[in-house]
Amino acid sequence: MTRQTLLASVGGVILGGFLFNAAPALADLPVIDFGTDTILQLMQTALTNAITSMTTSVTNALTDLTNPASVSSLLTAGFTQNANYSKAQVSAQQQIADASNTSMARFDRDIRNSQIRDQQTPNVQSCTALDSGQVVTAASLQGWRTSQTIGGVMDPRGEALLGTPAYYGEGQAMQAAGQVHLSRYCSTTESAAGLCTTAAPAMQNADQRASSLFGTDNLIDQNGVNAANDYGTNLIQPIVPAALRGDQLTSVNGQDAAARRRAYNARMSLARSAIDLAIGQQAPGVTLTAQQQQLLANEGLTPPASGSWLQSLSLEVTRRISDVGWAAGLQAMPPASVEREIATELALSNYLALQNYRVTLLNATIGASQLAATEEATFKTTTQMPSPSIAAN
Repeated sequence: MTRQTLLASVGGVILGGFLFNAAPALADLPVIDFGTDTILQLMQTALTNAITSMTTSVTNALTDLTNPASVSSLLTAGFTQNANYSKAQVSAQQQIADASNTSMARFDRDIRNSQIRDQQTPNVQSCTALDSGQVVTAASLQGWRTSQTIGGVMDPRGEALLGTPAYYGEGQAMQAAGQVHLSRYCSTTESAAGLCTTAAPAMQNADQRASSLFGTDNLIDQNGVNAANDYGTNLIQPIVPAALRGDQLTSVNGQDAAARRRAYNARMSLARSAIDLAIGQQAPGVTLTAQQQQLLANEGLTPPASGSWLQSLSLEVTRRISDVGWAAGLQAMPPASVEREIATELALSNYLALQNYRVTLLNATIGASQLAATEEATFKTTTQMPSPSIAAN
């Protein structure tokens, strides 16, 4: 209490000196008052201590970190909180990024799974194309067998081998051909003449009509195959020359005639093979799939019990042009299925190109035989010798 009173007194003296501007004491000689000097020193010391204490208090109030109410403590707490907020924000951003990466990874995985599913799942149209391809392959084998069977019957006929009508003479060959026509394809004119019984309207003169061979892609049944074969017979070698037998074959002239007959038989067999090929490719031999039968029904045709190679192949080509189901399936196909469909069509194109190549070989052979026959007919084997002239004596 005394210390506070003393400080207040000293402060009042100093403040009064400044406020009232008291004039300093004038003296000619210095006056030393030890009592006053002591008091002044004490006052100075007290004032200095008060200012120091005040400065220390103010400094502590600003910078003392142990004081929770100090400015430094408050600032430190604020900066610490901001730092905590920043740390929390960074952590939150990391969690958000992790969650986003996880979500995108799952999304990308689902997309990849869908792609794998689309690439591995067979399309309906692919299955249909595979089934149709199996039918085409099986029909091709059956058609080849039919062609070989027909050739095995017609070549001996054309060669007039033993057991065929021409072996016994050309008249017998003509009579056999006439009997086949009258028994299967009797027309109303022939029936009116009393030669035969009228055949069904579709079969009358069927052995003379190109529609018997090229009317449809499928010859339907055995009657259709017979009509096509008989049309081919009337088209190529309707009458077979009589066979060379006995002395006709063993004589010198017979040997020459036999060589010419062999050339004739070879050319006829080649020409007949083209007909046999066309018949075999259209002969029914396989069961069509449900999709192929539906295609025929969509075209307004009655599905047959058996289909041919040409019909099954024609349906496979037509399916990609006019079938609504194939067009709708193509629109819904994923890229992998579209690529498989393109590959299937390329394979079909290669197959057709191979068949065209085989036909080209046959046509080239026929053209070569025609050229040889023409040159043989126009070639002169001998040259006329000049007639000798006899001079008159």
